[in-house]
Amino acid sequence: MLISAGVYSAHKSTTTRFSVRIPAMLTWDASYEMALALRDAHPDANLQEVSTGQIYDWAIALPDFADDPALVNEAMLMAIFQEWYEETDGV
Repeated sequence: MLISAGVYSAHKSTTTRFSVRIPAMLTWDASYEMALALRDAHPDANLQEVSTGQIYDWAIALPDFADDPALVNEAMLMAIFQEWYEETDGV
């Protein structure tokens, strides 16, 4: 999530814009965000050798992971894999 805010300077008639990045809590339903976090956490991973079991282990180890590990299913893990693959290899 990105929040923008403006700060007005009384000494100048300008407004300075800045952005603050607030980390989103990762859930199984957020496959794209999860894929980006995994890509950043494991930049050297060979996706041809990554299993859904590894994706599960790596996902629940992410610092922003905030879901029940028991709620995941194979389709969710495959969706995360697909998003990660497309972001990495540009299919």
